[in-house]
Amino acid sequence: YAGPLLEEEALNKAAEKGLSSPEFLELCVWLGSQIKSLCNMEESITSTDGGKDVESFQLEVSSFLREMACPYSSLISGDIKDRLREKEDCLKLLLFLSTELQALKILNSKKMKGSHLEKHNEVYQEVQTICDALGLSNSSASDILPLLTNVEQKIKDILSKVQNNHVGKSLLTKPLNSEQVERLGKINDALRSEYECRRRMLVKRLDVTVQSFGWSDRAKVKTDDIARIYQPKRYALSPKSTVTLAHLLAAREDLSKIIRTSSGSTRENTACAINKV
Repeated sequence: YAGPLLEEEALNKAAEKGLSSPEFLELCVWLGSQIKSLCNMEESITSTDGGKDVESFQLEVSSFLREMACPYSSLISGDIKDRLREKEDCLKLLLFLSTELQALKILNSKKMKGSHLEKHNEVYQEVQTICDALGLSNSSASDILPLLTNVEQKIKDILSKVQNNHVGKSLLTKPLNSEQVERLGKINDALRSEYECRRRMLVKRLDVTVQSFGWSDRAKVKTDDIARIYQPKRYALSPKSTVTLAHLLAAREDLSKIIRTSSGSTRENTACAINKV
């Protein structure tokens, strides 16, 4: 708030005037708008500009306070014209609105900190998984930077013991700025959504195909056996793609070599007895 009632003397004078003070009304509207922006409120306090009378403003304030379960009965009951006539009631209104706003901001700040901690824990778990894969000892420290330093040193030690072309060159040859990373993230989200749709369709076709096998008389007596074998494998198939931007950063040049699934060399490894049926 950057209005004229920051000084205590000005605030007292405005509270004495009550609803006849434009500054007091402006402060009430500001507090109400701030509260409404932080929580799902149906009611609101709007400005008296535009010819709206003071009584309508009082009705809005009363409805707003009632929705917030205001404990001051003098502000939400009795004759509507008498509720904000006294200076004490005006100060009660400002006290209630300001303390509620303060509480909402504290809660909102805690939620934001909680989301940051959750994100930190997620990143920490990913780094810890890398450490486990590299055989590094588990660290009790919550700081990620030392873990990344250990990972970098371990990878350098491993690479020094293999040939130079063992890992291969990176498929992505240029560094990405923040804007490019954001755009790639959106592209990946769109592709993942499309792939999820395709996967769901393929899984549904698989379900229908397996279900059709049970129509024969021989299969009907083995329904439980089929379900016991099929269901664990079926529910292990996730429709969601796990490809992230990290996969792009880790991709090597050999990933760009496209081999036809119908080529002779590929069919040698994928051919099976069912193709002859």
